[in-house]
Amino acid sequence: MNKSTRRGRRTGPSATRERILQVARTQFLSAGYDAVTMRSIAAEADVDAALISYFFGSKRGLFGEILALAANPAQVLADQLPGPVATLPERLLRALLSTWDDPTVGASLRAVVGGATGSPDLTRLLREMVEQEMVSRIAERLDDADPAEAEARAAVLSAQLTGIIYSRYLLAVEPFASMPPDEVVRRMAPALHAALHTHEQKWNPSPGTG
Repeated sequence: MNKSTRRGRRTGPSATRERILQVARTQFLSAGYDAVTMRSIAAEADVDAALISYFFGSKRGLFGEILALAANPAQVLADQLPGPVATLPERLLRALLSTWDDPTVGASLRAVVGGATGSPDLTRLLREMVEQEMVSRIAERLDDADPAEAEARAAVLSAQLTGIIYSRYLLAVEPFASMPPDEVVRRMAPALHAALHTHEQKWNPSPGTG
């Protein structure tokens, strides 16, 4: 009863939202991305889990807010997963390029990812986010009877996408950093497609040709 009364006297949406962010930030950094749940955050913040979903949509949405990202990479990925697996690499790559090439959004992402190199806790947090929100979700989209094989293929694709981010946006390796997006897609798509196939399954960009 006291708990219900205490919730009724909360100051308002803005203060509640900030309290959720503070609790989530602490939990993510101390326990890691995998261990934190909407329920654990709700319990410590003394709110209903549904309220967190109302404010942030999902755990990945909350994570993006905590890092103050103008565009949440996990959500950008999630938006591209529906649709044919055959064109998934291109969709992911074009979404990546569009997001990171944006002057404002890209600057925010570079600041967070670049800063992770000096923070073991943030590095671990980003790694776990990639594993859960990128590798696992891509693996779920693959039509593979062996879950371990699907996860391995998804991990290779994720590693290639991560390598593109570091080479083009963090290290700014030329001429790759200055290539037009269409050229990056043309040159990188075959390797991304190959990552989703076992060595027995050769990807052919032109069905019907040898």
